[in-house]
Amino acid sequence: MPKAPAKKSKPKTDRNQASINPNSLQETTHSSLWIAAVAVLVVIFSSLNSSHLSRLFENDRHFSHLADFEREMTYRTEMGLYYSYYKTLITAPSFLDGLSQITSDNVTEYGHTINTLKRFNLYPEVVLAYFYRNFKAITDKMGWKVQACWQVNRGGNLAPVESCEGIGNPHYFYIGGAFLVAGSVAGLLFLLGVVLSDSILGGLLSVAAFAFNHGESTRVQWTPPLRETFSYPFILMQITLVTLALRNHSSSHRWILFIALPSVLSMLSWQFAQFIYSTQLAALAITFSLDYLPRSTFSMLILTHFISFISSFFLLFGNEMLLTSFYFPSICAALSTLLVDRCMAKMSFRPLFVLVILSIYGVVTIGAKMGLSHALGVDDDAHIGEILRSKFTDFASFHTRLYTCSAEFGFIQQETLEKLTNTCLLPTALTSLILVVLFLFRSRPILWRDASSRLLPLSHIPFHFAQTAAFVFLAFIIMRLKLFMTPHLCASVSLVMSANLITSSLNVRLAWIVRFVLSGLVLSGMAYQGMGNIKHQLSISGEYSNVEQEMLFEWINAKTPKDAVFAGTMPVMANVKLSTQRPIVNHPHYEDAGIRARTLKVYSMFSKKPITEVYDTLKSMGVNYVVIQPFNCDHHPRKECSYRSMWDLHDPSNVNKPALCDIWQSAYKMSPKEANKKVAPFKFAYNHATYIVFKID
Repeated sequence: MPKAPAKKSKPKTDRNQASINPNSLQETTHSSLWIAAVAVLVVIFSSLNSSHLSRLFENDRHFSHLADFEREMTYRTEMGLYYSYYKTLITAPSFLDGLSQITSDNVTEYGHTINTLKRFNLYPEVVLAYFYRNFKAITDKMGWKVQACWQVNRGGNLAPVESCEGIGNPHYFYIGGAFLVAGSVAGLLFLLGVVLSDSILGGLLSVAAFAFNHGESTRVQWTPPLRETFSYPFILMQITLVTLALRNHSSSHRWILFIALPSVLSMLSWQFAQFIYSTQLAALAITFSLDYLPRSTFSMLILTHFISFISSFFLLFGNEMLLTSFYFPSICAALSTLLVDRCMAKMSFRPLFVLVILSIYGVVTIGAKMGLSHALGVDDDAHIGEILRSKFTDFASFHTRLYTCSAEFGFIQQETLEKLTNTCLLPTALTSLILVVLFLFRSRPILWRDASSRLLPLSHIPFHFAQTAAFVFLAFIIMRLKLFMTPHLCASVSLVMSANLITSSLNVRLAWIVRFVLSGLVLSGMAYQGMGNIKHQLSISGEYSNVEQEMLFEWINAKTPKDAVFAGTMPVMANVKLSTQRPIVNHPHYEDAGIRARTLKVYSMFSKKPITEVYDTLKSMGVNYVVIQPFNCDHHPRKECSYRSMWDLHDPSNVNKPALCDIWQSAYKMSPKEANKKVAPFKFAYNHATYIVFKID
């Protein structure tokens, strides 16, 4: 008789050892239906967010009932500057004429002809203006009604105004385009959550966290023309694609186009994007030093960044600030680590390997940055280093005070952290971090390395947390940058739904029903406070009115020549240019050494210099009128943040002399004859409780 087959004995498992090998995990292959469902949800969440932004904007300003000139006044500071170029492009005789005007502009910095497309990253305005002009041409030819107009009674002694609403109105076309782009952030965060966790549940948690923490994630709803409105969605798209490439260990050259396109679009829209990509290269270098990033994938990503840099540099007409930023030096540093890695293949002690790789990265980055800036004589971004220096030392200058005295450039506030904790965002993100740390400890030896084994599953997760750590650091030192931190924390929440991460970290396999229940519990915890946050946002209601500024602009249009040159505080100058189209000598876009020097001269109106010296300085700049506001001379809650204190710091030689602010404040209450005598050689041209205009003959 044949023998019965022997029974296969099951291998014994040591209860003290992990029974699941993290390195054996495989990414799930999804069906076409699953992919289609993800795509549909991306569109739905993007549309909902776009609609939400538009509603908040309307609630805050009652934008639909404002006249166009009132709408222009709502775009304060830099927003007014950016919109003014859109206005130039749509009102010029032709699109090409408008393009010529903004690339050879002598109105923004009177006395200088500048390429504003190069300086201010105005590609969003160029694209929107191009489409608006063509849209209007088609609708006018077809006789389609694309806006509705009516008369609005403003009450009091104010004259009625005409208000037009609809996509045919240039303001609505611009704002609609801005919210369409910005709305995609919700869909992209959902997609990033799906890519990170390989789970639709993870994506849903990410987008829910974003909705519940919307006020701490973005300010687009209040400031649509700012550069981040147009750039951040492309940054998020680029990060999502990089994460997907890392997850799949991709090195195919087709990924270069996919990743480079949003990289270039973001840099064409916002000059700060290049700094974000510098942090990304650092995060990639960290991931590479930990042996979670294959050489081939790292090489592809470095090449992608180089192509993105070259393309952006060309399309921005050789922008010097891009060339001397940290971006190109970071590309050089990443390439250096890749080259050095070949020489260190036999270095098996991991801490030493990480130290050497990251030291080389840091030295090359800083060395190349300093070398390029010195060789080209460009110091446009010197203020960034000064701001960082002022954060950690007692260093201060006039320019750093203009930044750091603003709350958004201060350290992150405790209130922000409390809000993120109350919605369970921070606790859930920290839970994800714990899972990642456990994964790092379990996936490979901590002290010893094998350079031949870099093809690990979940290698995109260490990169994500390195990138998130960079964003958290930036937000802690400059609160304004929480717009990067909070969305990335929302994406991190998705990892508590990652079956592979939980398996490799906790050595347990959770059934889908368990993960479904867990996601419900997390969502409930977030919604407890999060729904209140959404209701609070929707309850914000206002109606824009600025009669004093309206009166000022009416006076400028009626009483000053069209070529009269104006100077004044930065926020006001942007609106003067937009609403009156008068030339100005300074503006709020402060990221240029030349404009910082110009602004310092204009702000000498608040110094203790001799009044004749200030007059002569402004006259030499070609200024005809200077606009100040009496409150500019008021004391600040923080003593060092008043203009008087800033000038005492900058100009100690005049510290004991009388302040010009005292002269302005006393003179504007006098009779015209006495006032002009008090402020001579200046002359009062317009005297109001809110605005004062001095004439320079």
